[in-house]
Amino acid sequence: MSPSPDTDTDDTQAFDKTGDPVAKDADEDPRNEPTGPRVGPDGREVVVPFRLYKAATVFSTLAAVVAYLIGFTLIDAATLQISFVRTTIVYLINSAGLYPSDDVLVAVLAITGIGFLVAGTAVYVLGTRFRGQGMGKPQDGSSEH
Repeated sequence: MSPSPDTDTDDTQAFDKTGDPVAKDADEDPRNEPTGPRVGPDGREVVVPFRLYKAATVFSTLAAVVAYLIGFTLIDAATLQISFVRTTIVYLINSAGLYPSDDVLVAVLAITGIGFLVAGTAVYVLGTRFRGQGMGKPQDGSSEH
């Protein structure tokens, strides 16, 4: 006795376009959540498709880390007189025909370093505002708010 070929009783697993299984009884599919900006429990957030969420998270974190490294390197060059980075910067500035005093150089390097730290923080904070479809919804009856 084989099952009938009726399509209403087909027990094959359904998959979405990324290869993830889709539950047959999922009344509220989180992938059907509308996208766009909204105010969530933790402030303003932007709901985007999951692939875009992954890309935004990866690249914003990478950009923030690179900005932090550059910022701390510039602050180190501002405070350490024999730094390789400082020596290279002084050489390049002197090659251009400019001869700034040490005080001006320290101020410019420190302000630029702090600027990179602030920019890295801003990129990271803006990157955390993204949320993938179906993510971050508090469960019914839970204490998450």
